[in-house]
Amino acid sequence: MKMKEQIDILMATYNGEKYLEEQLDSILNQTYKNIKIIISDDCSKDRTREILKKYEEDERVEVHYQKENQGYIKNFEYLVKQVKSPLFMLSDQDDVWQPEKIEKTYEKLKEEDANLVFGDLEVVDENLNTIHSSFGDFMLLNRRIKKYINSYKVNYLYNSVTGCTTLCKKEMISKILPFPNNSEYVPHDHWMGIMAGVNGKLAYLPETYIKYRQHGNNQIGTERRSHKFTKLEQVRKLFLEIKLGVFETYVANKEKFPENLQQLNKKALEYFKMLEQKKNFNFKGWKVFHELYKTETFMFYIENFIIMNLPFIGKGIFKIRHLILKILGKR
Repeated sequence: MKMKEQIDILMATYNGEKYLEEQLDSILNQTYKNIKIIISDDCSKDRTREILKKYEEDERVEVHYQKENQGYIKNFEYLVKQVKSPLFMLSDQDDVWQPEKIEKTYEKLKEEDANLVFGDLEVVDENLNTIHSSFGDFMLLNRRIKKYINSYKVNYLYNSVTGCTTLCKKEMISKILPFPNNSEYVPHDHWMGIMAGVNGKLAYLPETYIKYRQHGNNQIGTERRSHKFTKLEQVRKLFLEIKLGVFETYVANKEKFPENLQQLNKKALEYFKMLEQKKNFNFKGWKVFHELYKTETFMFYIENFIIMNLPFIGKGIFKIRHLILKILGKR
């Protein structure tokens, strides 16, 4: 029987001693056997390097020890540059992969002839007890993904791609790298998703083959910051921060986008910068808003339009909504 192609599994580590062995064991015990685990340790100060030395005895494991701290985005960029196999996956240091994760993701990529596959996750606590059976449902992503999966829009306004679920073709690396470091709101997986959407085909695996561990020290997790806010002004400020971070990154890397999106990205950045100066009402640039949000659901369109352009009207509505959600135990 013909052996399936090798897949490089890229893991960036930093002070991961607590959960690292459990994660590595879950990867080494996958049903898909033709793998190479490439690890880059970002100057860990705990027992991480000691643990990695032990796993280096396995010929499937290759470890690189950084001499200076890179930060997690640049550490992943370093790892992507080490890829030699036709396919690669990203891995966190603190999750647990179900035995069929690689096999099922690989099958999806072949079935859809996709350039990048990403999937759902089961959100668990530090002891692997289920918190949310579906990350996509909890974060309100699944409906959006289903609607936009055949378009770059799946990852344009908001990030729908979780890095530790991805399987990507090596040929996409030239489109993806370098990872921008302009904003915390465009992490490496957001950038991978938008670049794959613009230059190739995305596919989604709705089943959960990873236990996404939440333990309080996650680089990126499930926190929905806007749920803590009691005033519309706080929500609006966060929304504008995110949009400015996203579109500043897009504009700074304009050569990575087709011309039509370059123009829209520039208009969007100017629009959100203008909104920063508005406090209660805005009557300019509505065409830009419509171009960005016109394919969203009606309620999503209206909610964001009011938050962005008519916050004075939205303040009372927000207070009532927040009170109702608090009574229902959702805030």
